[in-house]
Amino acid sequence: MSFPTIAPTARRAFPFLLLALLLPLLSACGYNTIPTAEEKAKAAWSEVLNQYQRRADLIPNLVETVKGYAAHEKDTLDAVVEARAKATQVTVTPETLTDPDAFKAFQDNQAGLTGALSRLLAVVENYPDLKANQNFLGLQAQLEGTENRIAVARRDYIETVREYNTTLRTFPSIIWATLWFTDNKPFQNFTVAEDKMEPPKVDFGTKQGG
Repeated sequence: MSFPTIAPTARRAFPFLLLALLLPLLSACGYNTIPTAEEKAKAAWSEVLNQYQRRADLIPNLVETVKGYAAHEKDTLDAVVEARAKATQVTVTPETLTDPDAFKAFQDNQAGLTGALSRLLAVVENYPDLKANQNFLGLQAQLEGTENRIAVARRDYIETVREYNTTLRTFPSIIWATLWFTDNKPFQNFTVAEDKMEPPKVDFGTKQGG
C-alpha cells in the first residue's frame, strides 16, 4: 500500500499554515502581553524624557531673566546652570531602562536640578520688580505647567512599568517570559515617594487677588 507524496511546494507552505493556525492560540494564551506592556512602558518613558527636556529648555532663559535683576545672586544662578548641565548629560534610552546605575544617575541628576531650581525660585521672592516682569511671569507659567507635566509623566511611567514588570513574573505570561522572551528584564522605576514628586511651588503672589 502506497501513501500519496506531498509536493515540495506544499511542504514549504506547511510551516506558514501551521503558524497561521497557532497565532490566534498564542494571542489567546497571552503571548502578546509582554511585548505590549513593554512598548507601553517605553512610550511612557519617552514622555518622561520629553517633559524633562522641556524643563531644561526653559532654564537658560529663566536664568538670564533673573540675572538681569539679581546679578549678584551668582552662586545660586551658577548652581542652576551646573545642575542643568549634569541633568542633560545623563540620558536613559528606552533600550537601557534595565540598567539600575544609569537610571539612578538620571534620577539623582534630575533631583539635583529640581533642588537648584527651587532655591533659585525662592531667591526671586526678594525681588519685587523681577516678580512683576512680564517675561519672568511667562516663564513662571511655562515652568509651572512643565513641572505638572513631569509629575503626570512620571506617574504614568511608574504605573506602566509596574504592569510590565508584573507580566514577567506572573502566570500565564511568566511562561512566555521563560520560554520565549528570555532577554526581557524588569525596567527600573522611580524610587522617590509620591509626596517628594510634587512640583515645586512657583507662585510668587501673582495669583493673589487685590
